[in-house]
Amino acid sequence: MLDRIKPIATCAMLMGALGAAPVIAQDTSGDEAPTADTVVATVDGTEITLGHMLILRAGLPEQFQQVPADVLFPGILDQLIQQTLLADAHEGELPRRSALALENERRALIASEEMAKIAEAAVTDEAIQTYFDENYANAEPVTEYNAAHILVETEEEAQTLVEEARGGADFGALAEEHSTGPSGPSGGALGWFSEGMMVEPFQAAVEGMQAGAISDPVQTQFGWHVIKLNETRAKDAPELEEVRAEIVESLRQQAIEQRVTELQDEGDIERTAGDEMDPQVLNQLDLLEE
Repeated sequence: MLDRIKPIATCAMLMGALGAAPVIAQDTSGDEAPTADTVVATVDGTEITLGHMLILRAGLPEQFQQVPADVLFPGILDQLIQQTLLADAHEGELPRRSALALENERRALIASEEMAKIAEAAVTDEAIQTYFDENYANAEPVTEYNAAHILVETEEEAQTLVEEARGGADFGALAEEHSTGPSGPSGGALGWFSEGMMVEPFQAAVEGMQAGAISDPVQTQFGWHVIKLNETRAKDAPELEEVRAEIVESLRQQAIEQRVTELQDEGDIERTAGDEMDPQVLNQLDLLEE
């Protein structure tokens, strides 16, 4: 991509130095409003439209997004003219690598358009409300836990810290001094979490504790934990607007997956050759040069 951007930047700088930008900014109030089909240049009979320029502009890297239009315009136009000249000058068949890349890009663009159409049709106010009613509205309150922990390497270290904490030592200070986990500097604080967010032995220990209690040593794949449960709370079902974005994304994903499944069931797909092939063949990029 950088190789494609360098000519744009160079042309924009050159055209700016030649004073071309003011020409682009001339008064066109009496002209018909441009559309994506408006022809901005012709190269040996091949038309370059404003639409071509807009697509190239939309695909530029982020650092170009803030560049003023009067600087980008001549560079983009010049780039498209150069590309058209070079494309027209090409003789013979495309190299296999380029031909396959074009096929993949065309396939991906069309598939992307189809997915967008499917996703848009799936998201209606009725569908959003139905999804909310089925998945959120009648859900049982979720218990959330606020805890802190101290992570050490051995059970003996953990047991010593359990005794110190239960004996009245400040838990946060112990965590800052002894914990090897990333939460140590903040007193071992883990904030609020619910079921499924922690590894199973840790989660099971927390769920069996009372607020204010210090756990016995708990072993996980990370080491030995000493846990202090600060408090718990019940989180009620959310309001629709709180989860609207999540619902929209779920509806889109479900619709796409359902449509892909339908197409797979309806389609005549034969992939035995691919399934039986050695996956290491993906590393043989030299095959593209044959």
